[in-house]
Parts: sequence; C-alpha cells; structure tokens
Amino acid sequence: MGRDAGGAIGYHRNLLILEFALVNPLLMKPLRQQNRPVISYQPRVEPAPPEHASKMDGFRDVWLLRGKYVAFVLIGERFRRSPTFTVPESAQRWATQVRQEEDVED
Repeated sequence: MGRDAGGAIGYHRNLLILEFALVNPLLMKPLRQQNRPVISYQPRVEPAPPEHASKMDGFRDVWLLRGKYVAFVLIGERFRRSPTFTVPESAQRWATQVRQEEDVED
C-alpha cells in the first residue's frame, strides 16, 4: 500500500465512512434546547437601592450598604447614587444638595 505501491498516501475507505458518521450533523446534538422558553429580561433602573441594603430610620434617602452609608435620589426615572460615607448625616446632606441642584420636588 503506501509509496511502494505507486499510490498516494491516503485513508482507507472504511475509515472515511467511520469519519463521516462521527461528524454527521443529523447525529449531533443541537447546541440549544429547542423547546426551552425564552425569558424576557427587564433591566432594573440602576443604580437602585439593592436588595441587601437596609433603609436607615430617620433619614429620607440613606441606606446602609456593606457597612457604609449611601444615598439614593430619584431624578426623573433614574436613581442617582452618592459616594459612600461613614456617617448617615453626610449622605443625607449629599442627597439634599442633589435635590436642590436638580430641582427635584419633594
């Protein structure tokens, strides 16, 4: 077989049939389940107060988030998030200032 027989080096015909069976698209599993429901995603208006934040009593806009105080002010249809503060009074002052700058009604 090989070079001495005068033919080119190639595959045996039984090997070609086996190789075709391995890559036959009819035998391959589809990549995605066809009857799986498509979930429509509704993005949250960010940065809204997250689920794990707790609202501080006595403050209008202040939330406790990972041990720091953060204010969230609703401007139009979006929330504006403050930087983190170590005391809740500072976060509320920031929120009050943003409300005055943006002319947000109470």
